[in-house]
Amino acid sequence: MSETGGKGVSRRTMLAAGAALPLAAGVARAQGGGSNAARFSLGYAPHEGSFASRGNRIEQIAFAADQGFTAWEDNEAAGRTIDEQVAMAKALSSRGMTMGVFVASMPKWGQSRPILGANDGAEREAFLADVRASIDVAKRLNAKHMTVVTGFLDSRVPLDIQTARVIDVMRRAGDIVAPHGLVLVMEPLNTRTNHPGVYMQSIPQGYAVARGVNSPGVKILADLYHEQIQSGNLIPTMELCWSEIGYLQFGDNPGRNEPGTGEINYAGVTRWLRARRYAGVIGMEHGNSVRGRAGEDRLIAAYRAIDAL
Repeated sequence: MSETGGKGVSRRTMLAAGAALPLAAGVARAQGGGSNAARFSLGYAPHEGSFASRGNRIEQIAFAADQGFTAWEDNEAAGRTIDEQVAMAKALSSRGMTMGVFVASMPKWGQSRPILGANDGAEREAFLADVRASIDVAKRLNAKHMTVVTGFLDSRVPLDIQTARVIDVMRRAGDIVAPHGLVLVMEPLNTRTNHPGVYMQSIPQGYAVARGVNSPGVKILADLYHEQIQSGNLIPTMELCWSEIGYLQFGDNPGRNEPGTGEINYAGVTRWLRARRYAGVIGMEHGNSVRGRAGEDRLIAAYRAIDAL
C-alpha cells in the first residue's frame, strides 16, 4: 500500500560498497538511452511515477517495457475513469506486460476505518460492496490480483473475536471473487513506522487468516518493506507461509526506496524466489531515492543489480 524510514555508518558504508559495482554498470546501461533488450528474469512491476520524466502514464508503460520490465502496478486504478482503465490495459497488452494489483477497497487512513472486527457489521458490508465493484475493474484491466487491507483494530473487542470476524468477512469476499478467477491479496502493514492501529501486522498473521478462510480467492500480499520493519526474518517467514502468499512487493528499509538503498538483501531474496520458480508479479512499491531522470536510471540499475546475482 503506497506510503513513503537506522543503521550505523559502518553498515551504510558496507551496503554502498557491496552495491557500487553492479549499480555503476547498470547506470551506464540505463544512461545509454533506448531499449535494454534483456528482459528481467522476474516480474518486477513499476508504477506511475517510477519513470515520471518519461511522460504520461501510457508513455511510462512504454518506457518500462523498453527497459525489460514485464509487469505494471496501479494502486489507484479503481478510481480512474473507464476510458483510462481501458487505455492502460491496451498499452500493457500491446507490450506483453502483466497487470499487477490495484486496491479493491481503500481504507480511510485518517479515520482509522474500516474496523472489520467491530460489533457493528455495517463496515463489513461496505467492504464487500467494494469487493463486488472491483470485479468489473479487474476485468477491464486484465488483472488477477486485488489488494485489500483488513481494516483497523477495535480496542473494545477481544482480538480473537476480531480475527473470527475478519476470517468470516474474507471468506464471503473470496466467495465473491473466486468464481471470476480473481484473488484478493490481504496486505499486512507495519505499525512501527507507517500504519499504527491496523489489524493485520505480519505475514504469519495473514497466513492464519488465509488458512481460516481456505479459499483460492484470498491470499496474502507479502510487502517485504512492511515485514522487515515489523518482524524481519524475511526468507524463513516466506518459506513457512508460502502456500498462502499470492503476491509480492519490494521496497527497502529505511526510506522505502529502491533495492540497495537500505538494509534488505534483495539479491538474496531474488535468488530464493528464482529457486522457488516464482513466476508472479513483484510490485515495486517504493519511491526513487534520487529525483528526476538520474533517479530513474538508478532505479533501473538497482533492479539490474539484484536480478543478475
